[in-house]
Amino acid sequence: MKTQDIEKYSAAVTLSDMEVFVFPELMYSLVLANIMSPVFWQWRAEPTFKKLEGKSAYRRLMRMRQFVMDEYEFNLDLNTWGLTHKDAELKRFGDYIRPEDIGRSNALFGYTGDQYYFDVDIRRHFGLDQYDGDIIPYWKTETIEAMNAFRLKDGYEAGAGECVSLSTLYAAAAFVVCGIPLDDIYMVLTPLHSQNFIDIKEGIITNNRRLVTKPMWFNGTEISDKAQRAIRNEQVTVVAHNTGYIHCFYDTATIDEGRYQHFTQRLGGYLDAKLTHLNFANFLRSKGEYQKYFQFCRHRRGERMFVKAESLYGYEHGSRFRIHDETFAKLLADVSEEDYSPYQIEGRLCCEQLIAFAEYESIDIQNPQDQKKFATFISPFAQQDAESCIRDLAEFLRVEPRLPQSPQEYKTADPIKLDPSWSREQVIEYLESIRDINITADLAFYAYRDMTRCDWRPFVKAAVERCPVSIEKYAADSLEETYRQLTAMPNESIYDGPRLAQPDEVANFNTGDGIEKAFVLANILRRRNPDQQLRSSSSILRFHRTKSKLADAQAARM
Repeated sequence: MKTQDIEKYSAAVTLSDMEVFVFPELMYSLVLANIMSPVFWQWRAEPTFKKLEGKSAYRRLMRMRQFVMDEYEFNLDLNTWGLTHKDAELKRFGDYIRPEDIGRSNALFGYTGDQYYFDVDIRRHFGLDQYDGDIIPYWKTETIEAMNAFRLKDGYEAGAGECVSLSTLYAAAAFVVCGIPLDDIYMVLTPLHSQNFIDIKEGIITNNRRLVTKPMWFNGTEISDKAQRAIRNEQVTVVAHNTGYIHCFYDTATIDEGRYQHFTQRLGGYLDAKLTHLNFANFLRSKGEYQKYFQFCRHRRGERMFVKAESLYGYEHGSRFRIHDETFAKLLADVSEEDYSPYQIEGRLCCEQLIAFAEYESIDIQNPQDQKKFATFISPFAQQDAESCIRDLAEFLRVEPRLPQSPQEYKTADPIKLDPSWSREQVIEYLESIRDINITADLAFYAYRDMTRCDWRPFVKAAVERCPVSIEKYAADSLEETYRQLTAMPNESIYDGPRLAQPDEVANFNTGDGIEKAFVLANILRRRNPDQQLRSSSSILRFHRTKSKLADAQAARM
């Protein structure tokens, strides 16, 4: 294995934010690693999903949403995986990508890409402002096993993971549990977020633990507005698919060109909505500053009654009913008599009248000339805010994603073809069979950590170079005390079979198999005395364990 290859393959083990950004095939490799994991196949056997066999993939996916909400927390503890140095990371990846490009597109390096994030002080929002100078946190993506292992950490009641971990979880669960073909799952990465676009019905976007349908995307609630933030304001850096990837900084893409064009069309359709009664009501919910210019009209016992927009939205708070959806009549029934007026409220435009004008004039809200006409119509009521209101309305109804542009070259290969009807054993056998011709499949086994199927050097490199938590945890302890604490830990890995945890996973979750503990000790010894020669056998044999993963791995390779 060449040195350059070892760097990439070791990155498949640690899966930091920077590593996925520089080596975009790693994103899908983690999805495949999760698909190989027994965890999702155990989910498929859960009664909650077993009873949905034969039901639509959409219905199963909607059930998956609640399952994920119940079982996982969103983790944004930047110190979970320790700290590193900007200079070290820039030097490490200097042969792959220019430092100025990293700075433009990565939050850890200042993130100078989008004005929106300066306006909202995004570094403070994510807690990055606490890191000054050269020190930055690792942002590592967790396997499903590591996500589940958060239950072993103090302060966590459930599993946990950051956005990239949750997006890979959803992609794997969509395939294994919900039966959605890989062809219909697209991973969308921005500098600060990771989401999936699932191409069923009108489209579904995964957003951390939630799923966002097209009606939900445009409903104007705070949750939906937050879900929109990344695609609305950031450059999409990577789109990953079972046919390959496209990266905003690389001249060559491996994704199938036709599938990428299909994705852009389908995502564009998802992000585009018509001007209707419902969507205008959603707009006013999102942009509450314009409510003061509008009123709603209803008929009650044959008479017209009027209510201020902000009064009606006030009734929405704490209610299950919403304006102009199928529950609107029930919401209106809850409005107090004193909030109704038998006369049109002076200085306010009826929302119903506005939509009637738009329909009569065939207004295209995205057309600049029609925007001017529309602004003129509402100007007697909205006055100096008329143009901004219509401009914001047009932006609300259509999001223009900044996707990677067509590259200089599409260098495609055979896609990864997994069948949702296959067993886990068939999936692993197939991925094993294509490793020589598909690097994403090959890297998946390193993300999966099956040491019977991997070269050990990338794992070892990752263990002794990028595991600062285990160093810091025992920094004040002698080697004897460190050894005592390691042997006192539960003698159980978070991974099954011949799969290995990294030293920082052992340190974070306070459990590990014998060889995993040995790697923790080796990491500490190497940091304290870099010139000392280490021999694995004596360290490993001192750790009493019920199951020797090293022996399993060596036997399998003989």
